[in-house]
Amino acid sequence: MPPSPLDARQLQIPDAEQVCAWLSAHAGLKASDLERARRLMAESEGAGLLTLLTRLGLVSETEMARAWAALLEVPLLALDTAADLIDPLPALTERFLRHFQVVPLAWREDGLHVASANPADAYAFEAIAYCCQVPVWLSIGTRNDVDTLIERYYGQGRSAIGTLIESLDDHNGSPEDIEHLKDLASEAPVIRLVNLILQRAVEQRASDIHIEPFESQLKVRYRIDGVLHEAEAPPSSSSAAVISRLKIMARLDIAERRLPQDGRIMLRIQGKELDLRVSTVPTSFGESVVMRLLDRQTIHFDFPSLGFDGERLDAFLAVLERPHGILLVTGPTGSGKTTTLYTALSRLNTAERKIITVEDPVEYQLEGINQIQVKPAIGLDFAGALRSIVRQDPDVIMIGEMRDLETCRIAIQSSLTGHLVLSTLHTNSAAASITRLLDMGVESYLIASTVNGILAQRLVRRLDPLTREAFEAPQALIDEHELERFTDQRPILLYRPRSDAPGGGYRGRSAITELLVMNEELRSLLMSRADASTLEQAARRAGLRTLHEEGLRQAVAGITSLEEVLRVTRGE
Repeated sequence: MPPSPLDARQLQIPDAEQVCAWLSAHAGLKASDLERARRLMAESEGAGLLTLLTRLGLVSETEMARAWAALLEVPLLALDTAADLIDPLPALTERFLRHFQVVPLAWREDGLHVASANPADAYAFEAIAYCCQVPVWLSIGTRNDVDTLIERYYGQGRSAIGTLIESLDDHNGSPEDIEHLKDLASEAPVIRLVNLILQRAVEQRASDIHIEPFESQLKVRYRIDGVLHEAEAPPSSSSAAVISRLKIMARLDIAERRLPQDGRIMLRIQGKELDLRVSTVPTSFGESVVMRLLDRQTIHFDFPSLGFDGERLDAFLAVLERPHGILLVTGPTGSGKTTTLYTALSRLNTAERKIITVEDPVEYQLEGINQIQVKPAIGLDFAGALRSIVRQDPDVIMIGEMRDLETCRIAIQSSLTGHLVLSTLHTNSAAASITRLLDMGVESYLIASTVNGILAQRLVRRLDPLTREAFEAPQALIDEHELERFTDQRPILLYRPRSDAPGGGYRGRSAITELLVMNEELRSLLMSRADASTLEQAARRAGLRTLHEEGLRQAVAGITSLEEVLRVTRGE
């Protein structure tokens, strides 16, 4: 059951140190960052520690709200469930609400339900209770959500984007006029509009931003935990200005709208250093822009945080520690292959090893590792780069992707001459990777003698532990998925997101994997060119657990929901 709103006047408000302790334990707040904020607090007048943490971008507003909600044991505000109107509207001033970052949500039989972004100051709740002559019941929201509701109830009902749109001038210049486009993209409202789109993506933990022009609208969508969500967008009349602004930021040619372009944007948002990979492609109604957000400060290259644990992790590390051979990670685009390889490289990165990577593109800079960005336009492709780096005396080579026979042959030759080679493939399962290599023209005896292991993986959304709810699994589900294999607990419990949970009840993602370790039986079958199904059956006899089975294990453990596992693995 969800926690109920509590009488705000009866709450024991935790102090800043208790909030910081929760953030350190559950939100990844580093001790060095906390100390930095404390030093700045001593130098600045009037700024509290928690305010500085969010202002510097060391903690997101969402994480701060989660901390307050957990410590006070009150609900988190879900903006999409807030009422459109409150009738009657409490007699509170907009200035008071904005100053104390609090907003009324609804009248209850026993009082007034309010949301606060800063519950540290109990005076606001006492003042509201005195003014309205009713008890005040509390929820926690982010500053952005509270501001949105204040504007909805007490302002003009406009969002921040709506306010900016009103200040955009109605230019009648031709969209083909490049100088006119530059002028449009350099105007303050357009700059603030683009910054707001980027800022909201960071606040919502988006991994990608999609900006897509259509005939009558400009769509903005954020990919959060692997799923696209539509966001508030500017009108279609601002498409040219918004897209031109992004192209200028990415140092792209705004005059070229017939060909795809790629670029990068380096910027600081809420104190975070962000690296945005920008891709544009021409469509029927303008250029579609997709940006991948890479936050170098929050990425954690350790296997447990990715979802690896137990026997699966031990077996994978055993393959990784072999001095030579090939380790492949396979899965569709966006399944976390590159992050897994970077985590593996971070573990292998010691003073005794020389590591060289060939990537397209280089997503994260890893200290102590030589990373090469391929540039096909000048002839530096995967195969060309590989031919050169084997003469650089590396111990470990990472290839971004095995795309063709020539790249595969050089990788195999490198592994035969004493190198450990890590790479990726796009296949649906671990066993299918072997048949894919055979289809590309690699001889079966070379695969058998060089491939040590193949890891197939997908990403499932993690249930938010603060808002998930358990339920007893129906017998039909237990029988259908043979859930008894994955737990000794009786009755068997499954977990689901609460219907009113912010963000749909999911937060972050976890990897589900299947690891095929090459053994003598598999090598024998490979030499006889067995199909993927036969190879998988042999691997299962040796202990392979499929993606679906690993997903079911995580569902029973409460890491994710059964629906999420079926969504990701259906058809595998």
